[in-house]
Amino acid sequence: MLFDSHAHLDDKKLYNDLDGVLQRAEDAGVTKIATIGCDWHSSLMSVRLAEKYPGRIFATVGVHPQYAETLNEQLLEKLYDLAQAEAASAVGEIGLDYHYEGPSREIQQKAFRKQIDLAKQLSLPLVIHNRESHEDMMRIIKEEKAGINGGVLHCFSGSWEMAKFCFHQGFMISFAGPVTFHNAKTAVEVAKKAPADMILVETDSPYLSPEPFRGKINEPARVKLVAEKLASLREQDFETIAWMTTENALRLYRIVQK
Repeated sequence: MLFDSHAHLDDKKLYNDLDGVLQRAEDAGVTKIATIGCDWHSSLMSVRLAEKYPGRIFATVGVHPQYAETLNEQLLEKLYDLAQAEAASAVGEIGLDYHYEGPSREIQQKAFRKQIDLAKQLSLPLVIHNRESHEDMMRIIKEEKAGINGGVLHCFSGSWEMAKFCFHQGFMISFAGPVTFHNAKTAVEVAKKAPADMILVETDSPYLSPEPFRGKINEPARVKLVAEKLASLREQDFETIAWMTTENALRLYRIVQK
């Protein structure tokens, strides 16, 4: 059993063949998928998908830093209401991204803090996006006590020192396709050292397809390749990694097995 802890099933690259995507995931042993909100539309779609496939798909609600300028008080209220749905398991994906030109760092940071507060109000965990913003990310997490209800830094790209900081603040870290890339160094080091109860696997599909499919459209079935790579790096058997990362995802998203 595998849990893809971060995918974007609302993306048309996946949604237009959703039955096929879900069947291939099941064939690969991927029994649960978290589909992640990035703006109002994707958050709403994620909740609807989780309601349509209960016990199999789980939703998060949030505004990605790329869309931070859209986060006004009206949208915050709508997200607050949506996040109370039974199918909503976390607030995210929120955070900081300094790689692309877009909303200013100040606007991103304000949106990040507001959504951390939203999660606190609802006692929900966080799904955090962090790209080329490590210093500000750690500062805000610490200042806001953002990990009070748990959370994850998805597709973790930081150093081992940053990983230790995240664990101390109450955050898990998640590994995606890049840990399988031939030029991966930092991610490999972190994957080897991270505590077993603090790591997840994800695809971030349709993005970041693992080797040997790098550059192609990704989908949840390929989280198995990420788990296999982790098993190799950590010198553990695949079944142990699959069980461990699934248990961690269930704990993060507070999913009670029936």
